[in-house]
Order: sequence, then C-alpha cells, then structure tokens
Amino acid sequence: MSFSYATTSPDVDREGPAVGALLDVVGAGIPVPLADGREVPYANLDQAASAPCLRGVAEHVERVLPYPASVHRGTGYSSAVCTALYEGARDAVRTFVGGRPDDVVIFTRNTTDSVNLLARCLPPQPPDPARTSDPGHAVPGGVVVFDLEHHANLLPWRSRPGCRWVPAAPTRADTLRALATALDTAPTSLVAVTGASNVTGEVPPLAEIVRLARAAGARVFVDGAQLVPHRRVDMAALGIDYLAFSGHKLYAPFGAGVLVGRPDWLAAAPPYLAGGGAVREVTSSAVAWADGPARHEAGSPNLLGATAIAAACRLLGALDARDLHQHEDLLRRRLVDGLRAIEGVTVHSLWADGDDPTESEAATRPIGVVTFSVAGRDPGFVAAVLSAEHGVGVRAGRFCAHPLLARLGADSGAIRASVGVSSTSADVDRLLAGLAELVGDGPRQRYHELSEGGWAPASDDRTLPPWVAAYLATDRVPGRVSAPGYGPDSAGLPAYSTPCGT
Repeated sequence: MSFSYATTSPDVDREGPAVGALLDVVGAGIPVPLADGREVPYANLDQAASAPCLRGVAEHVERVLPYPASVHRGTGYSSAVCTALYEGARDAVRTFVGGRPDDVVIFTRNTTDSVNLLARCLPPQPPDPARTSDPGHAVPGGVVVFDLEHHANLLPWRSRPGCRWVPAAPTRADTLRALATALDTAPTSLVAVTGASNVTGEVPPLAEIVRLARAAGARVFVDGAQLVPHRRVDMAALGIDYLAFSGHKLYAPFGAGVLVGRPDWLAAAPPYLAGGGAVREVTSSAVAWADGPARHEAGSPNLLGATAIAAACRLLGALDARDLHQHEDLLRRRLVDGLRAIEGVTVHSLWADGDDPTESEAATRPIGVVTFSVAGRDPGFVAAVLSAEHGVGVRAGRFCAHPLLARLGADSGAIRASVGVSSTSADVDRLLAGLAELVGDGPRQRYHELSEGGWAPASDDRTLPPWVAAYLATDRVPGRVSAPGYGPDSAGLPAYSTPCGT
C-alpha cells in the first residue's frame, strides 16, 4: 500500500513552525485513493462537520460494551453499571463546561435537537414579578437571534411570537450596539447566539452579549457546537444560561448531544417527548411527569453516546488550555496566510475586527474554521479536485447558514476548511499546495458537473473499501449518482455534492 504524496504545484509561502497533533484519533493517516490510482494518508480538514473519534473515547466505549443493559431499568449488575455511567456522564459534562451546581444536563441527539427542546421550554407567561431583577430570572418577551446563525439556531425560534433577527454589523462593537437597540425595542426573554461561527470561525463577544441581555432581563442561550470543542467554556463565569453542543463535533461521534442550563424553564415545560422514563405515574385519566432531566429524556437513553461525550470532556479537559489554543491558532494562521497568498482566493469574515492575530484574549480569537472562495471556480469543483487529486477533505456548500453566506456575497456557496486536535501543519500545507496547483496549472483530471449536483472526475476508478462493499452486499451505493466511473459494475464513490452541510 503506497503512502507517497508529491506535488508539482507552485510554491506557497508557508511560515511558522511545524505543528503536530495534540491528541490521537481513530483513523489518523488512513489511506485514501486518488483518481490517478495512488493512495495517500487522508488530510481531514472537514472537522467542523464531524470530528474523528478520539482514541481515548473509542477505548472507553470499548470498555462499556461488555455491559449490555438498560439505564434506569433493571436490577442486574450490568444495569447498575450502565446507570452509574450514564448519570456520571452528566457530572463530567457539567464540570467541563463550568455549569452551576443546579444546572440540568439533558442528553439529546445533537445540537439541533437541543435547540428545539429549549425552544419548547420558553415560558409563555411571566415569572414571579418580584424576582425579575434576579439575574437568574428573565422577563417575558420574544427571542432575539443574529442573522449569522446556523439554521439550527434560527429555525426553531421563528415560530415564537416576537422573534427578532438582528443583522450582524461590520464590526463586533457595532453588532453589540445593534443588539442593544433590539433589546430596547421590545421585551426579550432570550438572546440566542452562536459561540463560534460554523462558517468563519469568528467568536462573538459573549461576555458583552450576556451583559446586555442581563440589563434587559433576558437570558442567554449559546449554540456551542463549534465553540465547545475548541475553547474552554465556563457557563457560570460568563453568565450563560443555556448551552448546547454535539458529541460528533467533540470527537465522540456516537449519536448524542447535550443541553445544559437552568432548571426552572425545563421543569415547567411539557416533556419534549412523551414516553417511558419521562413519567412518574400514568392512569387512564392523568399523567404525572418526571422531574429533572428524565422529564425530557423519554425512551431508552443512548448510553454509549452520553458516556462517550463524558470521556471526550475528560480528555479535552486534561489538556492545558494554552496548548489547545496555541495549536489551533498556529494552524489557523498558517491556513489563512497561505490562502491569502494564492491569487484569486478570498477568505471570508464577518467582522473587520473578528480575525485579529494580535488579539490577546484567547476567548475571543477565532477558532480553526476558515471559509474561502476561488475566483471563477465552483466551490463543489474545488472540493472535488482537492479530494480526488490530493486526498484532502473539505466542505463545499452553504453550511446550513444561508443568510450568512448571502451576506458574505457567496450565495452559491463556498469552501470550508476546519482543523481539530488531531490536525497538523502537513494537512494544511497539502491543502494549500493542491489549491495553488489548481489555480496556477488547472486540474490534473477532467471533470464534469453532474445534473444532480456536484462534480466528479470523468474517469474515476476509486472504489469503496472492500469491507464496506461486503457489508452492504451490493456494489450500488445508496444515493450514488450514475456517471462515468460510477456504473453498476463498480462500487464507486458518490459524487461530491453538499447542498447544505453543517
């Protein structure tokens, strides 16, 4: 199996020291086929979509697997083990994100699920008027969101009466002024904001947003899907009321997410799902719903997902925060500087002051998510070339953030590269070399645009791994687009097409 990689691309000036991986992940360096028949180690620069599993998380899950029993149900030893692991996972998550002692930790499917759960728990009537001056209690009113959000933090709020969108201004300071104006316009119960943009990686000034919300009597929800894997979060210190994130972005891809937050709204709301585990008593005429997180966790819980998230929290929490930030800062700066050195490449940003390399406060520096466009090139085409010719995985599309892409002037989409704790400077350099070659010399292969969307090499003999083809018991990949190289006699790879993406 060949692991050679060579390029004839134009030189790209790459400054800075070599950067290695911080933590080991499953599948690091896995060989992937190129369109010319060679194999190279995979350069995974699509970690904002789903991050690879930490080796320590996989080992933890393997230790759990011999105890196949239900959580909270059963009197056997295995059931006791599973229940202890599941409930212990709540404590690990709460500690990792700096939650308050009484904050509820609810396990969900993912961040989208968590946001929808919280959206159903907003109180329809005011709390005790005598307590509205208490920072822990919000006044009645609508929800304020920014237009820079992922759809998961836009769509669940749209049906709420009084929901208001605040356009992000050209600077963070002006965006704060726009928020202050919106909060003065009408009563607000909740400000919902991303912790870090899934498009540009920029981090909103969360401390100032919390301060403005508190002054207006509103609570703050942070979509932490991108922030939590990359920055230390302290809910109590920042004054964040609710936080959501996903295991599959936290190097624990086992189908679970988290909502952490104040208990009163969650306790007063009807259960998110109705079913076993969410009740204390059921009669023919009445239901007594459970208290605590069980109220919103009907059905058999995802033990592996919850305990995997807890393991990831412990592993990431054991890292020195300075090492975590420096690793990502070096890779992002190398990537951004390299992209800007290539003719015709535009690196997108939200704010004029959102990507300052001299920013001294790590909490407000951008994370390792970078989106760019190449003049005269379709984003899907660029992504297909990077994959087929260089073994680099990136994302192309609008990243479930259509309003933001429109603001950035990229209505038809862009290309996103994103790093994580397993990323290296070699990964970044390979992307830059491949992109420079494409811009300077054009692609090595012939490509065509498919009618269903996406691009593919005109002649592509790459196949799925043999074990995948054997497992599927067919050489037809579900949803595969028929095209040269993707015929019925080949277990070919699907064409590159991402109409939305995360």
